Amino acid sequence: MEQRYFNKEIETMPRDELTALQSEKLKKQVRHVYDSVPYYRALMDEKGVTPGDINGIDDLYKLPFISKSDLRETYPYGMLAVPLSDCVRIQSTSGTTGKRVIAYYTQHDIDIWEECCARAIVAAGGTKDDVVQVCYGYGLFTGGPGINGGSHKVGSLTLPMSSGNTDRQIQFMMDLKATILCCTPSYAAYIGESLKEKGYSPDDNSLKAGIFGAEPWTEEMRRDIEKSLGIKAYDIYGLTETSGPGVAFECSEQKGMHINEDHFLAEIIDPDTGEVLPDGEKGELVFTSLDKEAFPLLRYRTRDICVLDRTPCSCGRTHVRMAKPMGRSDDMLIIRGVNVFPSQIETVLINEGYAPNYRIEVDRVNNSDTLDVYVELSPDQFTDTVGAITAMEKKLSAAITGILGIHPAVHLVAPKSIERSEGKAKRVVDKRKLHD
Repeated sequence: MEQRYFNKEIETMPRDELTALQSEKLKKQVRHVYDSVPYYRALMDEKGVTPGDINGIDDLYKLPFISKSDLRETYPYGMLAVPLSDCVRIQSTSGTTGKRVIAYYTQHDIDIWEECCARAIVAAGGTKDDVVQVCYGYGLFTGGPGINGGSHKVGSLTLPMSSGNTDRQIQFMMDLKATILCCTPSYAAYIGESLKEKGYSPDDNSLKAGIFGAEPWTEEMRRDIEKSLGIKAYDIYGLTETSGPGVAFECSEQKGMHINEDHFLAEIIDPDTGEVLPDGEKGELVFTSLDKEAFPLLRYRTRDICVLDRTPCSCGRTHVRMAKPMGRSDDMLIIRGVNVFPSQIETVLINEGYAPNYRIEVDRVNNSDTLDVYVELSPDQFTDTVGAITAMEKKLSAAITGILGIHPAVHLVAPKSIERSEGKAKRVVDKRKLHD
């Protein structure tokens, strides 16, 4: 198979040249962050490290970590490293207990991000002759804007569909002969089912590839999507804190996702001790943004558990590959592409006057995630009037939807009916089979 690159010089750069480039960028970035972000400067001072101590990537371990709790603590402007007047956009994650992570972008930051997404599209076979249908959400969510910009950089005709309205998605897909579909894997599966229901076979569409991310999915699900849509399905990885999708992407070999190492420096650490682990060992993924201007994070703990692989890839790319994340080192769930923390739901329950005795059940039915929240009523709240219970469930469901952005099925249950635990409460039951 002919290998395609958006930026061949960088994507196939010899390792020694790539590490030299990373070292140069890291030195400049540490100085930029130290001089521009008082919060980070205080962390470095506390650890007794100065920019002069960082002479290259071998000194990365000396720097302090940053985590999501730091980003919440400094909300909204505390991690901004340039004047606000230099910023042209924000993107944001869903909020945990009301505090969102806001990422800021200069035009330079957006150009880099869009190039990373362009590399992913080209790796999936995209060219200026393709029609790229983007069904990731637009707005604050990074999926739509990132892939949209990457598609423009490639020169493809871009259909900025956003998510939902499946009938319209299918109409545009068929009429405009879309060739690359970009969305969450669960939505791709749903589109496949909807096409079948409308009497279409995989041969009836013009799709050749799909770029799917923002939620965990298995190899089995990949094969199902490929069969139902008649495509080759590619994985993509990213997080708002580092820019969005395009931090890493699959090539045609599909043996892990190549990290765009000229922009993002990856480490694997022991999540308990913070010790850097050798390649090939499973641990928590940590990213350093090497040239982000507005919102540069050094040693950001993603909480994703995975493995790095530096063995040569037959696609010709020299950038390290990361495995699909194999879980989390915290209690975050990814449901329909949205980051959900049990603490968010607990906060709503308390605010709505319920005791924090609850159980969250997540499942995947027909390739779509379901979210059920079981909440125990107190004796004085309990009623056997079905209408009253239904009204309370609807009100609580709306309150949770307001925080999460996704709709749960709420079930109010009798007092003392949720099992108690001697140790740490088992709040979450995830029935999805997300890992082979």
